[in-house]
Amino acid sequence: MSHIEIYDTTLRDGTQGEGVNVSLDDKIFLTGLLDELGVDFIEGGWPGSNPKDEAYFAEIQNSTRTHAKVTAFGSTRRAKLTPAEDPNLQKLVASGADVCCIFGKTWDLHVTDALRIPLETNVEMIADSIAFLKEATGKPVFYDAEHFFDGYAANPPYALDTVEAAWKSGAERVILCDTNGGSLPNHITAAIAALKERVPDIALGIHTHNDGGLALANALAAVEAGAVQVQGTINGFGERCGNVDLCGVIANLETKMGFHCLPEGGLSQLTKISRIVWERANLIGPVNQPFTGKAAFAHKGGIHVSAVQRNSKTYEHIEPELVGNERRILVSELSGRSNVNAKLLNRYPQLTDNTLIAAVLEDIQNRENDGYSYEAAEASFDLLVRRHVGEWKPLFELDYYRMHNIGTHSSENDLVEATCKLSVGDQAHLCAAEGHGPVDALAHALSQALEPHYPILRDAHLIDYKVRVVNSNDGTAAKVRVLIEHRINHHRFSTIGVSENIIEASWNAIVEGMEYVVLNGNNAEA
Repeated sequence: MSHIEIYDTTLRDGTQGEGVNVSLDDKIFLTGLLDELGVDFIEGGWPGSNPKDEAYFAEIQNSTRTHAKVTAFGSTRRAKLTPAEDPNLQKLVASGADVCCIFGKTWDLHVTDALRIPLETNVEMIADSIAFLKEATGKPVFYDAEHFFDGYAANPPYALDTVEAAWKSGAERVILCDTNGGSLPNHITAAIAALKERVPDIALGIHTHNDGGLALANALAAVEAGAVQVQGTINGFGERCGNVDLCGVIANLETKMGFHCLPEGGLSQLTKISRIVWERANLIGPVNQPFTGKAAFAHKGGIHVSAVQRNSKTYEHIEPELVGNERRILVSELSGRSNVNAKLLNRYPQLTDNTLIAAVLEDIQNRENDGYSYEAAEASFDLLVRRHVGEWKPLFELDYYRMHNIGTHSSENDLVEATCKLSVGDQAHLCAAEGHGPVDALAHALSQALEPHYPILRDAHLIDYKVRVVNSNDGTAAKVRVLIEHRINHHRFSTIGVSENIIEASWNAIVEGMEYVVLNGNNAEA
């Protein structure tokens, strides 16, 4: 079974998509998540292009990965500079990345109209930039042939000249880019055939955009034509209409085309990864997203439901479990029961009572109907199950909490004050604290009261906060879903709260985070 390399550029090219914005903490977290999934390369950003990417490459060198190599992205040298003088190439060298990937011009239109340099100079820039990076880093260099397919259509000999120069200069992979996203599958295969006839031993990758709705078809066609690497993003994030969705790429290659992309067990993590990335980007993914969407294996009424219950192959192209998804029978109270049962029994072997399992499932369904989502909030899910099996008890009894100094407009930097009164056992506490916003203030006030009783909380920190409106049609009375990420030492976990009151939703998520740390003890730090 041939291996196809998966090159993920969610953290770089994906962030150019409209509405996609991730923090530095998000990028570090997602790097670990993608490494756990088993992709081969993670493009972390463009060193020197912005402070966030600078900080990313400085911090990621301190992390340990089990599979993926981190890639730094950049461009060929400027026309009037030597490679050693070019600040972009120097930043790539200084990044310490495992691989450098640079792009250059393939389309003669870009060379003459955008760069305004002779065609020969562009070829020289490609060749000596790759040669310089290989010598300076001693690590692999990939070359992204920008606009390759448009360039080949306009001027085939020149497009092939640029790619051949990159390969002969030492690029380990030459990635052919459908940058404008307008090519058809037959254009892809014809251009690759011509290139391989000229440079038979070239190791190719493919990078497709979805402007014509054909990014996935074009990527798969390129693999069939001999590409050994696919570049794309989780959920198809990217500029304009997006990049190819790696979830669809991986699922099709592994389940239908006989290729190997991920380590054993990785394919079954696709749905989980897809939904966590949507949540981290604070976006709502389409329910009908192929393979990983909530409706990808949903059936509603009529002969479809009857047929699927007898034999799933009647209306499903693959088994949903292969990609970590689940079948949903929308008109049945048994919807998703077998999948939820399996998940519960794997994590909580004490759940052998069918009545108890049914109660957990009903609770999950009712809460999801109210706006909860446990895909990215495993700590809250853990607490929900603990309540049913009798392994949960509250850390405190709350009398009240109050917020002060919100919206005074006396200063842009006014601190918010939070007060909470609660009891731990027979000890009452009245604590007040200031913070940069109500959530920060609440967390500080609650910590003051609880840390003397639960010292482990001193090592726990709130590191990220996201809010999403659940039912926007209700206007200002709409419910909001708050997702808070916590960290204790090197372990990260998330909790969730839902309410019409954003402060109440935030409070619930904060409390569950502290409960999770205390109830799990040292296991929360694993």
